[in-house]
Amino acid sequence: MDATLTLVDLAGLIALLLWGVHMVQTGVQRAFGPSLRRFLGIALARRPAAFLAGLGITAILQSSTATGLMVASFAAEGMLALVPGLAVMLGANVGTTLIVQVLSFDVSRIATLFILAGVIAFRRGGASQVRDLGRVGIGLGLMLLALHLLLQVITPYEDVSSLRLLLGALTTQPLMDVLLAALLTWAAHSSVAVVLVIMSFAARGVVPPDAAFALVLGANLGTAINPLLEGSAGDDPAARRLPMGNLLNRVAGVIVALLLLGPIGRSLVVLEPDPARAVADFHTAFNLVLALIFFPALTPYARLLAWLLPSRVAAIDPGRPLYLDAAARETPTIAIAAAAREALRMADVLETMLAGARAALIGGDRRRVGETRRLDDVLDRLNAAIKAYLTLLDPESMSEADHQRLAQVLAFTTHLENAGDVVDKNLLAHAAKRIKRGIAFSPEGGAELDQMFARLVKNLRTAASVFLSGDLATARLLAAEKEALRDLEARATAAHFARLRAGRIDSTETSTLHLDVLRDLLRINTHFVAAAAYPVLEEQGALLPSRLRPNDETALKEAAGDSQEIQQIDQTSQG
Repeated sequence: MDATLTLVDLAGLIALLLWGVHMVQTGVQRAFGPSLRRFLGIALARRPAAFLAGLGITAILQSSTATGLMVASFAAEGMLALVPGLAVMLGANVGTTLIVQVLSFDVSRIATLFILAGVIAFRRGGASQVRDLGRVGIGLGLMLLALHLLLQVITPYEDVSSLRLLLGALTTQPLMDVLLAALLTWAAHSSVAVVLVIMSFAARGVVPPDAAFALVLGANLGTAINPLLEGSAGDDPAARRLPMGNLLNRVAGVIVALLLLGPIGRSLVVLEPDPARAVADFHTAFNLVLALIFFPALTPYARLLAWLLPSRVAAIDPGRPLYLDAAARETPTIAIAAAAREALRMADVLETMLAGARAALIGGDRRRVGETRRLDDVLDRLNAAIKAYLTLLDPESMSEADHQRLAQVLAFTTHLENAGDVVDKNLLAHAAKRIKRGIAFSPEGGAELDQMFARLVKNLRTAASVFLSGDLATARLLAAEKEALRDLEARATAAHFARLRAGRIDSTETSTLHLDVLRDLLRINTHFVAAAAYPVLEEQGALLPSRLRPNDETALKEAAGDSQEIQQIDQTSQG
């Protein structure tokens, strides 16, 4: 029974350690994520600066995976070559060892101080950044507390014969140690936590030095597996060059270190008698030596990776997401930015659909009807992929700004998909009907529709700009376009009826089709305004809850009269 309870205690304390690491990472990402990303983007110009940027940011984030995701996003944008990307990863690997070095000293006394300060900042902090830093303080305190309690739980079992027998078997099988630690690190997604647990075991003599060093090698190997398995490499091998390069240099380092483990271990134990400090020093030395060896050879190494993983030239499926990186979901800010980039692809697809509907409806191009209808399927697939991707994000790890941006992305994609449905089910149906029955618009009517289409494309581009920038002034201009386009539609309708009364339109069928197209174009524009302008205006408090004046009977009567007049016009136009 005691053994079972002890195992439960061990599992719980390791879970507490992992949660502390998670809180530190999410707190730093919420407080400084965008600033760190901008800093990293500036520092990628040169190889030494890229190495130092990777080291510094990873030391703050305590996650080489998060740094790798930022680097991968730059690579996806074509802003980063392979050589500086590899330099960043070498720096990131060294950066993960710094917190291990700090925690290798006995700092458990300040664990409660960190927790107290963190709780006060989290509960009393008015600014969101102060609350995020409070989360960091709580996480650090939980890490220190978990390490201290781990040592207390392990101490009574140091001399248990069965445990000594098991550890003796592990000592003679360093390869098994490497594989075990690599598996644990891959599952925990944190080499820092695994190395800290190894340090705790080594501090009490539960794990002998050679076995502890082999376990550290496995932890370094396991942390390089996650980006390769979970990154959105897709079908292009070139997208896997960076994580594969990082994994291969660590595999090479682990093999060499295993061969030299005996003499390295004996020398390190002599230089550093404290087992916990020896584990931390070995962890740092391993990553520093790898950086020193590979840093001068990054250029030929990048050429080798390009030869091993050549770019695949293949037709791109327009409905396949390009930026929805599965691994980025661990960092919601980056994941939401990736979804926003995918949403802009939807805007491009919709603009192509509008051009196709314009050519089919006004120009009578029968071929464009089928082509444009296939694009609606692309729009639906992208919208579904973005929604499925965003629903997998952890709400607890997102800041208020993240939740707000996520809502904006969902609103943008939903309205664009609805606008695409209007194009597919209405405009293209009108175009097919016009072509089949040989209906021709008058020169004036065709010019009016062409002007409306041009205005609509311009508004779609403005909506994409507002969605990307969140600029209030541009959002106001886009919202004003709703009224302007309504006035344009009203003038076009009035001019159309004037031509109808003058007998300049051949049939009521042409009249009905013309009016239906005008209304559908107005519906599409309404979706553009609601997709981009309204979320920004609402966020800034510049949007009224309703356009209807409350308790104004005169206004209601006027609206009722307008409605009756519109119904009479519709009845007249339909014969």
